[in-house]
Amino acid sequence: MGIKAPSLQDFIMRARVLKLYRDALRTARRAPPHSRDELKQAMRQEMEKNRNCHDRQRIRFLISEGTQRLRDLDQMLDMQGHSQ
Repeated sequence: MGIKAPSLQDFIMRARVLKLYRDALRTARRAPPHSRDELKQAMRQEMEKNRNCHDRQRIRFLISEGTQRLRDLDQMLDMQGHSQ
């Protein structure tokens, strides 16, 4: 009918997005207590903002950008002494 089943590529991309989100939430737990909730909320808003994106190229870009931003946050937390 009108509903198309997701392809394997869609399934894999969805898994990558969810992994990025889980990793981001884990990293947010290392943030100082006074900024932790705000950081988690900003991460969730970013995910929600792009929730309905179906353009694979854009999704790949967003995953790449999110991964880099998460790496930067992780390094910043390390420098501030908020270890894992």
